[in-house]
Amino acid sequence: MSQPLQVAVAGLGFGEKVHLSALRACPGTEPVALWHPRAERLEAACRSAELPGHSDFAALLADPAVEAVVIATPPGPRFELALAALKAGKHLLLEKPVALEVAQVRELRRLAIERGLSVAVDFEYRAVPVFQQLRALLSQGVLGKPWLVRFDWLMSSRADPGRPFSWASQRSQGGGVLGSLGTHAFDSLEWLVGPVRQLSASLSTAITQRPLPGRPGDFGVVDADDVALLQLKLESASGASVPAQLSLSSVTRAGRGCWLEFHGSEASLILGSDNQADYVHGFHLWLARPGEPPQPVPPDPALAFGRTWADGRIAPVARLQGWWSDSVREGRPMLPGLAEGERSQLCCDLALEAAASGLRQSLGR
Repeated sequence: MSQPLQVAVAGLGFGEKVHLSALRACPGTEPVALWHPRAERLEAACRSAELPGHSDFAALLADPAVEAVVIATPPGPRFELALAALKAGKHLLLEKPVALEVAQVRELRRLAIERGLSVAVDFEYRAVPVFQQLRALLSQGVLGKPWLVRFDWLMSSRADPGRPFSWASQRSQGGGVLGSLGTHAFDSLEWLVGPVRQLSASLSTAITQRPLPGRPGDFGVVDADDVALLQLKLESASGASVPAQLSLSSVTRAGRGCWLEFHGSEASLILGSDNQADYVHGFHLWLARPGEPPQPVPPDPALAFGRTWADGRIAPVARLQGWWSDSVREGRPMLPGLAEGERSQLCCDLALEAAASGLRQSLGR
């Protein structure tokens, strides 16, 4: 076996909770360093992980032990960090949204191709067994002629008005339900059905102010969307136009969770989970033939994870990290990578334009 990819983790929220454990579980990767701009936060994480750390990103990139970097910071600084890492010759795994606008994603993609570097994007639902099983059934033509796709992702993660103001409250910093859920949803729809060709959108902010941390009685104005309703036209593998409805919310107290429905001339497929505590554990798949109630589809053991964790996010992220390591060692393109990140970000950008103008937006072929 080839030497495991030597990886640094930049960002200590999702990076420490999920990526670090996944890197240790993945045979093709090994964590070697941490980065965070605040020295006290970094020191605590380094003690816990028993790894060296850097609060200077340039010093991290200069470390000869670091071959690759996971960038799991908030979206705001992500582009500049990724740009610096690519210029330093480091392979990357980026959280989503990859950047704040599609032009930035295109610049990263151009540089990565120029430097021959592998860049993964953490669209981890592509690595979840039941999603892979759903894709296989769709690819086999189980639906017949596809008629309708409905995607409801209704969560309560930001339904508490007392949750403090942060970058997630600010559209300019990549906050909003489009960035947190929409990026995954657009990628999943394009992966499962085909490219988005047209979209219209209505965005709203239900909770318009949140308390400022450390300033009792003061509130910050929230301008990031927490509800997004979209109408899409997808292009199937056969070239057919498939209408799709996408509903996203982070403020539905009794939200139903994540549910995808695919309806066609021969069958319907339904994938869903009402588990809001863990957005990977809890998914089930059903198949319904005409005139019959939905029947559970048994899990495919060939797609199962070799190991699972209490935090359901670790297993799919470790699987995706394995694909990334293989792409580096074998010198082949990474999927999902920046091409997929660019498509997802383009959909987000055009949804903002559509909501502002009230006009349907078209995506080129």
